[in-house]
Amino acid sequence: MNEIRLNDILRFENLDNVKIRFILQFEKIWNPIEYYKSGNLKVMLDGHYWNYTKYKSFKEGQTTIGFIKINKNDDFWLLFHIGKVVKDLNVFNGAGYEYEIVSEYEKYFGRLIVGYKNRSQNMVRNAKSVMDDCRVVQILPDTFDNDIFPGYDKVNISWKELYGVIEKDNWKTALQNQKGVYLITDTLNGKMYVGSAYGENMLLGRWESYRNSGHGGNKELKKLPFDYIKSNFRYSILDVFKSTIDDNVIIARENWWKDLLMSRKFGYNAN
Repeated sequence: MNEIRLNDILRFENLDNVKIRFILQFEKIWNPIEYYKSGNLKVMLDGHYWNYTKYKSFKEGQTTIGFIKINKNDDFWLLFHIGKVVKDLNVFNGAGYEYEIVSEYEKYFGRLIVGYKNRSQNMVRNAKSVMDDCRVVQILPDTFDNDIFPGYDKVNISWKELYGVIEKDNWKTALQNQKGVYLITDTLNGKMYVGSAYGENMLLGRWESYRNSGHGGNKELKKLPFDYIKSNFRYSILDVFKSTIDDNVIIARENWWKDLLMSRKFGYNAN
């Protein structure tokens, strides 16, 4: 079966006056997908129409396509904007254009996901040079909200993402029905904390406590400011077990991971 390419969907007849901007994540500084999910489109569009110190991104009359990277660890991009530049404001190091949305494509905003591996340092590209390299991965039934539980082995989320998804029905269902061992990673210094969940609501109950307090009652984590945790912590799952498994099995597995990752010696585990 032939892959579907981006222009198979958008159907631009002439790509000579079309440019694409791929907006990356810069950890702890700029995470556009979180702005998108929070509904802060002004920040997103300012970033899309941004000029740097010496170079302009677009010209009057050009059509612009905006993609944001969904996850820094893969090559999937979410379409969030297609517009036309109506005025060059001659601004550098800032948002430099007035634009109008090309309304016929709005139905794809927040829904169309492409796979594209950028091999250039320049993230503003002539559409003609990259359109055939953008393969359509999925058109979502509704706008992107990160609300689909990806599977226990694929969970790797920031505190801000945790705060949002913990109330989603399919996340709640998945987390409250499994005991498990989880990992918290401090992305600033590399320290890790291994924890286990076997009490009320199992994984959901433990992660709700991290959402509410940041530390979840843990001795070493209590020493950290909540704002620091919000900015630097990521959450993943190491093992899952059925709710009927004896709690001692979970505790033994937790200790095994602590020994393996040396999280008592170099991380945040106090015991």
